[in-house]
Amino acid sequence: EVQFVESGGGLVQAGGSLRLSCAASGFSFDDYAIGWFRQAPGKEREEISCISVSDGSVYYADSVKGRFAISSDNAKNLVFLQMNSLKPEDTAVYYCAAVSSWGLRLGALYFDGMDFWGSGTLVTVSS
Repeated sequence: EVQFVESGGGLVQAGGSLRLSCAASGFSFDDYAIGWFRQAPGKEREEISCISVSDGSVYYADSVKGRFAISSDNAKNLVFLQMNSLKPEDTAVYYCAAVSSWGLRLGALYFDGMDFWGSGTLVTVSS
């Protein structure tokens, strides 16, 4: 059974930091990139970062580049998203996903193939 469990969300003031964790199981971790996307109320899903498990390459949307950092512990099937300098517009539910195809276009990250994802963790940034 495929499982994604996100954790680490919460309430933080603008300028603060949070570290999200994603624990994945039930599939071949090495066959995918693991990505983070977010969705705020009334807004479209936004893909923000992913990491290629096989070679460690990382990708970011311009909206989070320089503030967020993705990393992984492949031995434990864990992926992390360190979020610094948080802004109120970062408020959203954050999800991790197994991504089979992705790309960057004009500063926007997109996931062409997203096979599995979790139920998300809420991040609220107060002004």
